[in-house]
Amino acid sequence: MKKILLFLFFSLALSSIIFGQSGWKTKLAPKVLTEYVEDNELDLIVVFKDKADVSVAKYLSTKSAKGRYVYEALKATTQSSQKNVMAWAAYHHYKTKSFYITNALQIKIPAASLEQLASFVEVKYISNNGLLRYHEPVEKYPALLRGNEGKEWGIDTINANDVWALGYTGQGVVVGGEDTGYDWKHPAIQPKYRGWDGTTADHNYNWHDAIHELNPLNGDSTSNPLNNPCGLDSPEPCDDGSHGTHTMGTMVGSTPGDTIGVAPDARWIGVRNMERGWGKPSTYIEGFEWFLAPTDLNNQNPDPDKSPDVINNSWGCPPNEGCDLSNFGVMQDVVANLKAAGIVVVVSAGNAGSGCGSIDDPAAIFEESFSIGATRSNDTIANFSSRGGVSIDGSFRTKPNVSAPGVGVRSCTPGGNYQFFSGTSMAGPHVAGAVALILSAAPELKGQVDVIEDILEQTAIPKYTDQECDSIPGSIVPNNTYGYGRIDVLQAVKLALKTVAANDIEKPKTTVTSFPNPVSNTLYFDVKEFNGDILIEIFDVPGKLIYSSKQQVAGDKLVKCDFQHESTGLYFYKITGQQLCVAGKFVKN
Repeated sequence: MKKILLFLFFSLALSSIIFGQSGWKTKLAPKVLTEYVEDNELDLIVVFKDKADVSVAKYLSTKSAKGRYVYEALKATTQSSQKNVMAWAAYHHYKTKSFYITNALQIKIPAASLEQLASFVEVKYISNNGLLRYHEPVEKYPALLRGNEGKEWGIDTINANDVWALGYTGQGVVVGGEDTGYDWKHPAIQPKYRGWDGTTADHNYNWHDAIHELNPLNGDSTSNPLNNPCGLDSPEPCDDGSHGTHTMGTMVGSTPGDTIGVAPDARWIGVRNMERGWGKPSTYIEGFEWFLAPTDLNNQNPDPDKSPDVINNSWGCPPNEGCDLSNFGVMQDVVANLKAAGIVVVVSAGNAGSGCGSIDDPAAIFEESFSIGATRSNDTIANFSSRGGVSIDGSFRTKPNVSAPGVGVRSCTPGGNYQFFSGTSMAGPHVAGAVALILSAAPELKGQVDVIEDILEQTAIPKYTDQECDSIPGSIVPNNTYGYGRIDVLQAVKLALKTVAANDIEKPKTTVTSFPNPVSNTLYFDVKEFNGDILIEIFDVPGKLIYSSKQQVAGDKLVKCDFQHESTGLYFYKITGQQLCVAGKFVKN
């Protein structure tokens, strides 16, 4: 009883400090403000003011180091800034889902509690947890033949088969996809699933289902999850439509004598982020967060080293499904953090063409997304392919980045079947597969997202049009119809190999880099090309040893030192190991 009274006292004291702020309604998105006057439960996304600085990741040379740094920085920021709101929600038994890939959480509360929530000083703004939908194919028809002389027209057009002839087929690369799910037992993609060793399945770190409740837009009774063939929280990959399986087939699919995938020897992992085609920002965020640091089936023990190299996203979230300027920021933050972690984010441009400015849905609109238009077999743009520039957010940035085959694409569908689909959803997987081929040829480029994207843009076949959008004529490259043009993965691989060769003049040497400087809480040492034990020692100006840690390093390692409790000022470090001795200094602010 005493503990209960103490907690109530704490809650009342806390509320007197942080509640009752004037102007709390200014933190609400317009739709949230409208719903506030109604007597109902609100499904919200709460965005916090604090934002992790992950800019240091660009100075790290490996994907593993980038991923671990971004994960740890994001996690630390979230834990410190969300704790008061989480405690308040727990006290009131409100359902929450905390995110760290962007400093936000999903919460369901009665409208009467909205003022208290918005009055927390940590809260930046509150938007509705709207709805998103996959880019449904504009054409769907069954495959008349299971085989097509061993390859598809899209594969031939982008010269993927010529890359295979060089010995690069996606080996050593992991592709991710979030969609309607995946029929992992389809013979075209089962052998490529990272959770399948040919005999047994292990779905830990290889599959995540972000669908925990039925979507009301499907018109089902919430008491009967069996309306969905995959149910909720499926413990193994499952496709409650056909869209996801089809896109994965275009990335990695093949059976003996019948290759439908651009990178047939890449491995795949997947997320279901839509319930029979309908999702919302919370399922989108959850899926991307899982890709940053995949977990086991209990959503525990996240591991950034198990993240994919590239993610395909053949879906969008238009305004009439809940996405608007009020929540664009949190969505863009998610994509930006994934890119900082060294993951290429491929996004279909949408099927709302052919007018200018029709690329207007997250996540295709963002600078950090690699957005893809769709071409036909005669190498011209598909009428349905959405065009730039991006006007919805006032940026007028040129999109798409590149284009790829997206009309009459044959791939696998659930139940061992094959179908032809048309849409930018089919173009995106061609590019994700192309990234896998580049990385199988030049694994040194893993994590170097800007370099990979530049290679694809520089080697694309320039495509022109008489369509002018936002004063950018179709006679120049890039334009708002094709972007830089239709991809040519053979030329991309050749340029990737030249890029790596130009940067590999000397054999790797052991290097130690410290960052950030100045440091606030955590100091990192990025140790490259060393095997064995190292001793890290940190001294103050008078020479007193204030920190000592022995670490084991194998190849590359990002070592973290907690420095938040030390005084401000100048410090010196020394790192020693077998044939290794480096020293430096840094400032604590």
